[in-house]
Amino acid sequence: MRKVADILRKAGFRAVLALAAPLAGGLSAHAQGLPAVTAGKPGDKLLVEADELIYDNDHGTVTARGNAELHYGPRTLQADRVRYDRTSGRVFAEGNVRLTEADGGVVTGARMELTDDFKTGFVDAFRGQQTVQRKFETVRTRFSAPRAERLNGGQTSFESGSYTACEPCKDNPETPPLWQIKAKKIIHDNETHTVYFDDSTLEIAGIPVAYLPYFEAPDPTVKRKTGFLTPRFITTTALGNGVSLPYFINLAPNYDLTVTPTLLSRQGLLAQGEFRQRIDNGFYNIRLSGISQTTPSAFLPSPLGAGERDFRGSVESQGRFYINPRWRTGWDLVGVTDKWFLDNYRIRNQNITTDYFREATSTAYLIGQGDRSWFEARGYYFKGLSSFDWQKQQPIVAPVIDYDKRVNGPSEIGGEVRFQANITSLTRETTQYQGLPRTSSYLFSPSVNGVSFPLYQTCTVFQRGLCAIDGLAGTNTRASAELSWRRSFIDDWGQKFTPFAYLRTDAFFTNPSFSGYQNDLAPQVAKIDDGFAGRVMPAIGLDYRYPFVANFGALGVHTLEPIGQIIARPSETRIGRLPNEDAQSLVFDDTSLFEWDKFSGYDRVEGGVRTNLGGQYSVVTPSGWYANVLFGESIQLAGVNSFRRGDIANTGLDSGLETQRSDFVGRFQVSPNQNITFISRARFNQADFHVARFETGVTARFAPFAPLTLSAFYSYYEAQPLLGYSHYREGVTASATYNITPNWFVSGSLLVDLTHYLDVRNTYTDALSSYLANPIGTVPIYQNPGRFYLSGASFGGGYQDECTTVSLNYINSPIATATGVRERNQTVLLRVELKTLGEADLRQNVGTATTADGIASVR
Repeated sequence: MRKVADILRKAGFRAVLALAAPLAGGLSAHAQGLPAVTAGKPGDKLLVEADELIYDNDHGTVTARGNAELHYGPRTLQADRVRYDRTSGRVFAEGNVRLTEADGGVVTGARMELTDDFKTGFVDAFRGQQTVQRKFETVRTRFSAPRAERLNGGQTSFESGSYTACEPCKDNPETPPLWQIKAKKIIHDNETHTVYFDDSTLEIAGIPVAYLPYFEAPDPTVKRKTGFLTPRFITTTALGNGVSLPYFINLAPNYDLTVTPTLLSRQGLLAQGEFRQRIDNGFYNIRLSGISQTTPSAFLPSPLGAGERDFRGSVESQGRFYINPRWRTGWDLVGVTDKWFLDNYRIRNQNITTDYFREATSTAYLIGQGDRSWFEARGYYFKGLSSFDWQKQQPIVAPVIDYDKRVNGPSEIGGEVRFQANITSLTRETTQYQGLPRTSSYLFSPSVNGVSFPLYQTCTVFQRGLCAIDGLAGTNTRASAELSWRRSFIDDWGQKFTPFAYLRTDAFFTNPSFSGYQNDLAPQVAKIDDGFAGRVMPAIGLDYRYPFVANFGALGVHTLEPIGQIIARPSETRIGRLPNEDAQSLVFDDTSLFEWDKFSGYDRVEGGVRTNLGGQYSVVTPSGWYANVLFGESIQLAGVNSFRRGDIANTGLDSGLETQRSDFVGRFQVSPNQNITFISRARFNQADFHVARFETGVTARFAPFAPLTLSAFYSYYEAQPLLGYSHYREGVTASATYNITPNWFVSGSLLVDLTHYLDVRNTYTDALSSYLANPIGTVPIYQNPGRFYLSGASFGGGYQDECTTVSLNYINSPIATATGVRERNQTVLLRVELKTLGEADLRQNVGTATTADGIASVR
């Protein structure tokens, strides 16, 4: 038989041997292309391929030499030389041994001794790799040991083994990986998908940094497994030192429970639990937190903190359900015993906004979407989380219903017909006032340790022009509907005519509250309707555009487009007599110049005959260079100018639209390529052309030429005393990320307030006036913060590769105290993630502040 194999090898064929497992009779070899000989069940064959096969019938062995491959089911064994012992059913492989598992895992070694099904045996100089493909990434883990033992394919035991998820160094494979776990013994259980470590040490770049006598972790194939999660450490003045140890319980494939006890040296045990469940058409979760405080005095007394509370806690829930392909429903809920709890105990929640104020938003919704239609019904509850938020001024909004439907117009008129409807109802307990300009008047000023904390800003004088109402107490309901039509025509000269028309109707049901707190002062500020009020606004208009296009080849396509728009409608009625909750945000710039109605919400509606005039010029070159310039103004031709008469919130005044001829607005944008954009937009006073509003900035992503991403913006807004801003506002914001290498990066952001010194000066002036009128306490001292005030900043950097993420960030954010002084909250955040093992965060306040939200001092 050896001779047959030699002839086949010389002829360029590989010998193939099909063996029954276990081997029961004679053997047969055949070259590729010759019929295969089968024995036993098809699933039980051991197939041997090699350049040369040697049979020893005396000793009952078969030896394969030269690129030997043995296949048993989904497993494959490759080596320079393989010897199969028919008597014992053992396979001995030597030289570049490589075993590929059914799941794609790869084991290499210098020598292997295995059973003929490759499930049990020993491996010398073991090297193993397990690959798992997840949704957004591929995870590879690696084991190594001088000797490993495989037991029935279910367990692998490594003596003096190591484990890591890091790729070996290509240039020097013997270099220690960035991190690895070395243990006296490692056991990988393929049935429970668990890795056990005994007498283990964590090494970073080959240096031991932590010792654990025993621990276990799921292998990367596991998505959910009962066990402890990464601990979290806490250190604060009010809480003391503490550690959280989450425990995850995999109750079923579709639901689980995480219990997180947190032991705090100053406050006791904080208990947290989260239940999650996924059902056929969605998911929901419920999270509970609670603590019976041992040192409530660590927090400020009411109304500045929860110093009188023993028990504090929260309940949070989220749900998402897909009823069918067009309809979905869900909720996001947050409930707390007090508004400081989540922040004091550093409980994270995605429904909390923290940019310039802290607020938790609870909402429930039903959404439907058709091919050209949209329906949404929601309810909102807003919970202020700052000492200076008065919950009685926060509205409960339910329901908010929106419907939007577009259809093709009738054949007689063509075009597009659109129907929009909105119903909004809200209830507020206390009217929210705003002094004009902003004043230092507050509802009351509690004192703690000799420090005064003025709370809940209000008006000094309650009369129109010196006070505005941002939110009206009582119940206010509005139902609105709008039917519109438009159609575009292009004539032979290229002129584009778009006639349009719409009919808007609004019904207001207003029940204001004029009792309690300062609610009875609202009639001194505005004459507000009580009961039912209606409003109808029909309009017709025409939008005209005449683009002139010229193609200059390499110099690009140039387009000059004059634009004219005229809208005829009656004057707006009941201005200043109705609530305004959703139309207070009015910004007149290039984006709103040609809007039919420039108000942002339904509570206001633009009236009168108005024309919007302007033009734009754009260039697009073959190389991708793009530039655009737009300039225009809006002119009130007849009727009452809706922006000249402010409502109860003074919306429309100081907007640039309050005069017959509006301010000029413009935009300039340049994009040398798709990665870089420069943009400037401005509003110029109509009378003398001075800049009333200016924004300019750049966004750039230089990759792949340079690993840099940045954005920088400068903003300037002139004083708007009728909206509460007595002086101009100016600031700069910038952020950047630079990838030093494919793994190392640095990032940072800045927010510079260039007019903060004016706020400080105004606060000092008001405080000095109050002191001179009633000289009690200490004399106010003026401290100039300087022209460039760093309102907020963050700097950091880190390292990220296939197995490790490490980031270190410094965050400097202001604390807006009730006295108007901004103190600093300085935090260092360290995050370390060792892929497949877990992650850990360490957050530490650095420096000190005399006050914090709900806490006497922080560190």
